[in-house]
Amino acid sequence: MSRIYDALQRANLEGNAAPDASAAEIAQTFAHPGAEGFPPIHEEVLLENIERHPWNPSLRSLPTLGDRGESIEQFRSLRTQVYQFRDQAPLKTILVSSGMPAEGKTFVAANLAVSLARNKKSSVLLIDADLRKPTIHKILGAPNVAGLTEYLAGDASISEILQRNRDSRLVEDGHSFVIPEITLIPAGEGGDHSSELVANHRIEELIATVSPHFDWIVIDSPPVLAVADAIDLARTADAVLLVARATKTPYDVAQRAQAAFSSSRILGFVLNAVRNAPGGGSYYYYYGRKDAGSDLHGRKE
Repeated sequence: MSRIYDALQRANLEGNAAPDASAAEIAQTFAHPGAEGFPPIHEEVLLENIERHPWNPSLRSLPTLGDRGESIEQFRSLRTQVYQFRDQAPLKTILVSSGMPAEGKTFVAANLAVSLARNKKSSVLLIDADLRKPTIHKILGAPNVAGLTEYLAGDASISEILQRNRDSRLVEDGHSFVIPEITLIPAGEGGDHSSELVANHRIEELIATVSPHFDWIVIDSPPVLAVADAIDLARTADAVLLVARATKTPYDVAQRAQAAFSSSRILGFVLNAVRNAPGGGSYYYYYGRKDAGSDLHGRKE
């Protein structure tokens, strides 16, 4: 099972390399024309009418469904820090991204959403915005029916893309697990033109419409250095949480990912899949300021 040591801003990614490209250069690389806009949304969202489906969550991918364990404590620690950031500035919508694929951003997004939902029974909306390679619905065992793709294309309403789990408990190997009340917007089908769909600003209207109904909104985005979508999606979020993979993510990739989101509030990095961490399982927390390029100060617990 993956181990997570949340390292805000450059934790455990120290090195002497410098980013080869500036934030402006990266943004220019991803520049593309926006798609034709849609009329403004005037839709009432009734949560009690959200369609429910039988989900079959993966306990292997969602350790936060359990009651105890190292992974659960690590996500609780991450959740605590997210709440601390909200004490400093308004924070509801969090975009989770990474530099490149296979760094664990979807794992972190899904488990952060579950952890937030289990705390004081907060209402959480989880959005799969990785339209090219959707995975959230697989982790939750949910159907990938009409979702964000169809909504952005103007083929589905907000009410038609929201879904919830039908059962509140999951029984596996004789053990019962409580599934918190999470609302999901799956990616939907067919993301070949995802950049154009995301750029049409309909996603911003979606977030503005559903935001009053939820305590938290977690968005799983594509890797920022692989496709353009993540930068456009970040404009809809209050902050960005980046994910890096221990021993796999090059230092320059982490630096370039941070630079790509230079116009966004970056909470920091989650260092995923750490093995044999120093300090006998100690946690290292690095708190950054609001601007992405700020220096850091840290503490060991």
